[in-house]
Amino acid sequence: MIHWRRYFSELVGTAALLCAVIGSGIMAEQLADGNTALALLANTMATVFALYVLIETLGPISGAHFNPVVSMIMALRKDLAHHHLFGYVIAQLIGAALGAWAAHAMFDLEIVQWSTKVRTGPAQWLAEAVATGGLLFVILRSPEGKASSLVACYIGAAYWFTASTSFANPAAAFGRMLSNTFAGIAPSDVPAFVLAQIIGGVLGWILHGLLKSESHHRSRD
Repeated sequence: MIHWRRYFSELVGTAALLCAVIGSGIMAEQLADGNTALALLANTMATVFALYVLIETLGPISGAHFNPVVSMIMALRKDLAHHHLFGYVIAQLIGAALGAWAAHAMFDLEIVQWSTKVRTGPAQWLAEAVATGGLLFVILRSPEGKASSLVACYIGAAYWFTASTSFANPAAAFGRMLSNTFAGIAPSDVPAFVLAQIIGGVLGWILHGLLKSESHHRSRD
């Protein structure tokens, strides 16, 4: 397959995902009349539905990573050629920015903006490590053809059981720092989130490997 199609798929998918996350957050905040729980529920549902559709439609082209940590782990596993990794990450980051700006445009907000929403502290960082570790674990353990539904379900759950509402994605953090809305994050808080996400992703991969080894030994017994 021509490489640019893979990169374009990652760009489009990440843009659509961030547009869904940020746009639904804006809509939810406008309609929830101050009820944060209701706004988060609406934001969660839109994200889950969008994620499922995007993985199903774009997965055959690029693998539907939409996430630099996922691409990094896939490259380490040699499921993604190393020379594709840089292109994937750049496409994902560009897509995240475009998705944020598209959401702003649809709601007649200032296109270019920076978030002032503080999301920091050890509890938030731990939540991001847990969220991303769980995401990688689910991706790697999903039976063939089931990743789209399982990943969407996991992210929907993680929105609620993690203190950070489960960014679990450096590209999402990047896009959300460009939006001073419900889903935003202050730029100064992004580096710690990204570090936690990378650590969590590696731990999720390791956990998968440990269970895979155990499954292999049992099958031999």
